Amino acid sequence: MGQDPGTGSAQVTENQDPEQIQRQIQETREELGDTVEALARKADVRAQAKRKIEGTKSSVSERREQLLGKAKDASPDAAASAASQAAQKARENPAPLAVAGAFAAGFLAARAFRR
Repeated sequence: MGQDPGTGSAQVTENQDPEQIQRQIQETREELGDTVEALARKADVRAQAKRKIEGTKSSVSERREQLLGKAKDASPDAAASAASQAAQKARENPAPLAVAGAFAAGFLAARAFRR
Protein backbone atom coordinates (compact mmCIF):
# COMPACT_ATOMS: atom_id res chain seq x y z
CA MET A 1 0.00 0.00 0.00
CA GLY A 2 2.95 2.32 0.38
CA GLN A 3 3.74 2.26 -3.33
CA ASP A 4 4.95 5.51 -4.92
CA PRO A 5 2.31 6.63 -7.50
CA GLY A 6 5.06 7.91 -9.77
CA THR A 7 6.47 4.44 -10.39
CA GLY A 8 3.26 2.97 -11.79
CA SER A 9 3.31 -0.75 -12.39
CA ALA A 10 6.94 -0.85 -13.52
CA GLN A 11 9.28 -1.23 -10.63
CA VAL A 12 12.51 0.69 -10.88
CA THR A 13 15.42 -1.45 -9.84
CA GLU A 14 19.11 -1.02 -10.08
CA ASN A 15 19.20 -3.83 -12.70
CA GLN A 16 17.61 -1.61 -15.41
CA ASP A 17 19.98 0.11 -17.76
CA PRO A 18 19.62 3.84 -18.48
CA GLU A 19 18.32 3.24 -22.04
CA GLN A 20 15.50 1.06 -20.73
CA ILE A 21 14.58 3.71 -18.18
CA GLN A 22 14.59 6.37 -20.93
CA ARG A 23 12.23 4.22 -23.05
CA GLN A 24 9.85 3.82 -20.13
CA ILE A 25 9.94 7.56 -19.49
CA GLN A 26 9.20 8.27 -23.17
CA GLU A 27 6.29 5.77 -23.21
CA THR A 28 4.86 7.33 -20.07
CA ARG A 29 5.13 10.82 -21.61
CA GLU A 30 3.33 9.66 -24.76
CA GLU A 31 0.54 8.03 -22.74
CA LEU A 32 0.22 11.13 -20.62
CA GLY A 33 0.08 13.32 -23.74
CA ASP A 34 -2.69 11.16 -25.22
CA THR A 35 -4.64 11.32 -21.97
CA VAL A 36 -4.29 15.10 -21.78
CA GLU A 37 -5.49 15.48 -25.42
CA ALA A 38 -8.53 13.28 -24.75
CA LEU A 39 -9.40 15.25 -21.63
CA ALA A 40 -8.98 18.54 -23.49
CA ARG A 41 -11.40 17.38 -26.20
CA LYS A 42 -13.96 16.35 -23.59
CA ALA A 43 -13.58 19.61 -21.72
CA ASP A 44 -13.92 21.79 -24.84
CA VAL A 45 -17.58 22.70 -24.42
CA ARG A 46 -17.49 25.26 -27.24
CA ALA A 47 -16.30 22.69 -29.80
CA GLN A 48 -18.84 20.15 -28.59
CA ALA A 49 -21.64 22.71 -28.89
CA LYS A 50 -20.44 23.65 -32.37
CA ARG A 51 -20.49 20.00 -33.50
CA LYS A 52 -23.97 19.56 -32.05
CA ILE A 53 -25.23 22.70 -33.80
CA GLU A 54 -23.77 21.57 -37.13
CA GLY A 55 -25.42 18.16 -36.74
CA THR A 56 -28.75 19.77 -35.91
CA LYS A 57 -28.49 22.17 -38.87
CA SER A 58 -27.81 19.26 -41.19
CA SER A 59 -30.74 17.28 -39.79
CA VAL A 60 -33.11 20.25 -40.07
CA SER A 61 -31.97 20.93 -43.63
CA GLU A 62 -32.58 17.32 -44.67
CA ARG A 63 -36.01 17.31 -43.05
CA ARG A 64 -36.88 20.62 -44.74
CA GLU A 65 -36.00 19.17 -48.14
CA GLN A 66 -38.18 16.12 -47.46
CA LEU A 67 -41.13 18.27 -46.45
CA LEU A 68 -40.72 20.54 -49.47
CA GLY A 69 -40.73 17.48 -51.70
CA LYS A 70 -43.92 16.20 -50.10
CA ALA A 71 -45.53 19.64 -50.38
CA LYS A 72 -44.71 19.78 -54.09
CA ASP A 73 -46.25 16.34 -54.59
CA ALA A 74 -49.41 17.41 -52.75
CA SER A 75 -49.73 20.81 -54.39
CA PRO A 76 -52.83 21.71 -56.43
CA ASP A 77 -50.72 21.68 -59.59
CA ALA A 78 -49.70 18.08 -58.90
CA ALA A 79 -53.31 17.11 -58.14
CA ALA A 80 -54.51 18.84 -61.30
CA SER A 81 -51.83 17.07 -63.30
CA ALA A 82 -52.84 13.68 -61.85
CA ALA A 83 -56.52 14.38 -62.60
CA SER A 84 -55.63 15.43 -66.13
CA GLN A 85 -53.65 12.23 -66.65
CA ALA A 86 -56.55 10.14 -65.30
CA ALA A 87 -59.02 11.92 -67.59
CA GLN A 88 -56.73 11.38 -70.58
CA LYS A 89 -56.46 7.65 -69.80
CA ALA A 90 -60.24 7.43 -69.41
CA ARG A 91 -60.69 9.07 -72.83
CA GLU A 92 -58.20 6.68 -74.40
CA ASN A 93 -59.79 3.57 -72.88
CA PRO A 94 -63.35 4.22 -71.62
CA ALA A 95 -64.29 0.55 -71.02
CA PRO A 96 -62.81 0.20 -67.49
CA LEU A 97 -64.41 3.49 -66.47
CA ALA A 98 -67.78 2.40 -67.84
CA VAL A 99 -67.56 -0.95 -66.01
CA ALA A 100 -66.65 0.78 -62.73
CA GLY A 101 -69.51 3.25 -63.19
CA ALA A 102 -72.00 0.46 -63.90
CA PHE A 103 -70.85 -1.44 -60.85
CA ALA A 104 -71.19 1.64 -58.62
CA ALA A 105 -74.65 2.40 -60.05
CA GLY A 106 -75.76 -1.20 -59.47
CA PHE A 107 -74.44 -1.16 -55.92
CA LEU A 108 -76.25 2.09 -55.10
CA ALA A 109 -79.47 0.89 -56.73
CA ALA A 110 -79.39 -2.35 -54.73
CA ARG A 111 -78.94 -0.44 -51.46
CA ALA A 112 -81.80 1.90 -52.36
CA PHE A 113 -84.20 -0.99 -53.05
CA ARG A 114 -83.34 -2.80 -49.81
CA ARG A 115 -84.66 0.08 -47.73
